[in-house]
Amino acid sequence: MDAFFASVEQRDNPELMGKPIAVGGSRRRGVVAAASYEARKFGIHSAMPSVIAAQKCPELIFVKGSFDKYKEASAKIMNIFKEFTDLVEPMGLDEAYLDVTEPKIMTNSSATEIAKEIKQRIKNETNLTASAGVSINKFLAKIASDYKKPDGLYVIKPKNASRFIDLLSVGKIPGIGKVTEKKMNEYKIFTGKDIKNSDERFLIKQFGKMGKYYYDLLHLRYNSNVTPDRIRKSYGVSRTFDKNINKIDEMEEKLTFMAEKLEKQMGQRNILGKTVTLKIKYYDFKVNTRSKTLDYYLNSKEEILRVAKELLIYPVAPIKNVRLMGIQISNLNINSKSITNQQLTLNF
Repeated sequence: MDAFFASVEQRDNPELMGKPIAVGGSRRRGVVAAASYEARKFGIHSAMPSVIAAQKCPELIFVKGSFDKYKEASAKIMNIFKEFTDLVEPMGLDEAYLDVTEPKIMTNSSATEIAKEIKQRIKNETNLTASAGVSINKFLAKIASDYKKPDGLYVIKPKNASRFIDLLSVGKIPGIGKVTEKKMNEYKIFTGKDIKNSDERFLIKQFGKMGKYYYDLLHLRYNSNVTPDRIRKSYGVSRTFDKNINKIDEMEEKLTFMAEKLEKQMGQRNILGKTVTLKIKYYDFKVNTRSKTLDYYLNSKEEILRVAKELLIYPVAPIKNVRLMGIQISNLNINSKSITNQQLTLNF
């Protein structure tokens, strides 16, 4: 989906159309969860501190996020996908891989025609735009989906895959961040062709097991299937506060709200967990995490809150002003269950 959260807000409030908006945060604090394309022209992007975003674009409009609206729109989109194929692998609320080798409908149509039809259905039924990438595997389809945004469609045909990879900047390869890109550049590795021409043992020595992954990926030896059911490993809720807090009773009040959210999320799916992790981010952006694993499963707000309160003061209570807190439940009782992956951590 194209700037999903921001696009939903613009769709539902015509006054925001064509204007630079940021979902989440405020002019004083917080983090941008999503930015409209008008805001991206100023260099604003998700995970950017709101203060910096406001400096880059004084006209930026901050909008409080509405997770329920995003889930509703996402559900409609996922249902459209499933009309075309059962092999749908969601990657959060706004993205999914589809294997249309054997589609359920339009059996005489190419993958490209199916992508066009899906894009049009999404536009007609949600009044939102999506960009699609079509290719021979998930790696290339993912890259292709970013090529013509917004409202784009880009196809990498099998006969063109090798040349496309050769010209691909290493910074565009999934899994290669700025640090790894810089290190590769130091070794004169700038493109996919450079990786392909590198010695496999050298890549492993310099980048560990990821070095072999990059090597196999660029040689088209690594192909993961589209997996409809993904096992969740954790549930989490976090909050960035409007003002820094420094009193334990204030922190416990925030934890109570998070515990209630987690109980609702997990209870609806009959999910329980054994490990509770508390995340604390201080005013200076330093982060502290504390975890406790129990010998029994839990998902009630009372139990979650009890453990979270214990972690809040042990081994020592926060001594600096706190800007963000979060609770995560892991070690879930779903090792043998299939749970559709959804982005459930809230951070608006």
